[in-house]
Amino acid sequence: MISDSTVQLGHGSGGQMMKRLIDEVFLDAFEAPELHAGNDAGVAALPGTGRIALSTDTFVVTPHFFPGGDIGRLAVCGTVNDVATSGARVRYLSCGFILEEGFPLDDLRRICQSMAETAREAGVAIITGDTKVVNHGSADGVYINTAGVGEVPEGSSLSGAACQPGDVVLVSGTLGDHGIAVMSQREGLAFSTTIESDAAPLNHLIAAVLDAAPRVRCFRDPTRGGLASTLNEFAAASNVEIEVDEEAIPVKPEVQAACEMLGYDPLQVANEGKIVAVVPADEATVALEAMRANRYGADAAIIGRVRDAGESGPSVRVRTPWGSTRILDMLVGEQLPRIC
Repeated sequence: MISDSTVQLGHGSGGQMMKRLIDEVFLDAFEAPELHAGNDAGVAALPGTGRIALSTDTFVVTPHFFPGGDIGRLAVCGTVNDVATSGARVRYLSCGFILEEGFPLDDLRRICQSMAETAREAGVAIITGDTKVVNHGSADGVYINTAGVGEVPEGSSLSGAACQPGDVVLVSGTLGDHGIAVMSQREGLAFSTTIESDAAPLNHLIAAVLDAAPRVRCFRDPTRGGLASTLNEFAAASNVEIEVDEEAIPVKPEVQAACEMLGYDPLQVANEGKIVAVVPADEATVALEAMRANRYGADAAIIGRVRDAGESGPSVRVRTPWGSTRILDMLVGEQLPRIC
């Protein structure tokens, strides 16, 4: 149960505090079954026109510009990817801006141009929006909300509750890039190699994987809370155990070094251009090949398997290079504030 009387930073971390907030506040108040399914995009029926996937997200990153991206690119990529994880063909976006009095117009133009370029890359249209301006000191310069709509093909039923023992877990590339890029820029940390955000629209990669492996169980983009939160969400929803091989998980050496210096686990650090997929074992190879054929999936890897949870219940375990295993839990509290 939530014991806090006020919202804390940890409630936005993607970990246990955030899950309790969602379960005990939002899900308790909102009754839509599409929301309670716990997926990144709600899939709903439209009489006579098939099904749509709808998702919304709000972006509050600090700083607004960082190596490899900016808040505008994040705002498009984040929502495009959430809708695409349902298997939908993403069509339209809305965008809402909350601007602080005194925010430079040149920066706003730069952000809007970045959003437009990213939307063109994804093949989606931004068709509506809204702007509010608040007093100086009442916001962090600019906040952006985006909502996305996509068409769900007939027969598609991707869900984090569909994982089965024997399935294989894949990730589309190196982990932790975005969170460490934002942190290094914010804190003025200098590394021998520039660490860049991985922010990217992944709808075309996801579509290619579905074409190659039509029985994919689910996709999820491991943003706040990283791979750890994503896998724990899958395990809980499907009542399974997931075991991943630590040596198989792709992490750039400079990101690993930065995490060790800062005391972070790269498996709990945010990503904005990666996808996690769970697929039947007999489709794992073709799914991996489809990922690697896309420029955003060049470092894709098979990282683990789904197992029967048994009497111990759902869990996520990491097999270390020494043959032992450790529990990979969801992030507790706050790690990297304002990373998306």
